[in-house]
Amino acid sequence: MGSLRIQELREDERPREKLANHGAATLSEPELIAILLRVGTQGANAIDVGRQLLAEFKSLAGLARATVKELARIRGVGPTKAIQLAAAFELASRLARETTTRVPVETPAQVWSLLGAEMSKLSRESLRVILLDTKLKLLRVEEVSLGSLNESLAHPREIFRPALLYAAYGLIVVHNHPSGDPTPSDADRRLTQRLRSAAELLSLQLMDHVILGNADGGRAPWFSFREAGML
Repeated sequence: MGSLRIQELREDERPREKLANHGAATLSEPELIAILLRVGTQGANAIDVGRQLLAEFKSLAGLARATVKELARIRGVGPTKAIQLAAAFELASRLARETTTRVPVETPAQVWSLLGAEMSKLSRESLRVILLDTKLKLLRVEEVSLGSLNESLAHPREIFRPALLYAAYGLIVVHNHPSGDPTPSDADRRLTQRLRSAAELLSLQLMDHVILGNADGGRAPWFSFREAGML
């Protein structure tokens, strides 16, 4: 026997009515997903499909990293709903970036807010620089290299070129680990030492080198060389 349809639930159990009457914060993640999906499938209402999505992708962060094709393969989703979900996650990512640009970018948590949602979805390493003005506010973000599954290839001169081009006061170097584990490799440690030396020669402020993983492991989804006393 299948689940009750949304319309058959008590009014205070229906996601849309619950949100309208009590606010979005009172809804569970499956209920919020159900509002985006609108309808479920035979034998499973939209809330059930929301639960299935979270179970399939292990967490909300895993769901946000899923591609439209991966989402569409889930029973009860399909291409149209998959696109709606992807759009919702992208809006959330852009909101986080917009909020971050108004304040100085000084901590790895702020770096995560700025780039984590996007970069944690990548299947290859991307190395980027966050360019900052004298008040440490965001000037722009530039991608320096897009590497293979586990290697980002970049020379210090390429990494610092955007900072010189846009007359930045300082920069934060950021790259992701597609494995989800932000623990630095020996190559990451060597690169950081080279960057520190090069920054001194160029009179640039290397504020940090941050490695981004994902938020699924119950630990901070980043590693900061400055926080670790290695920069």
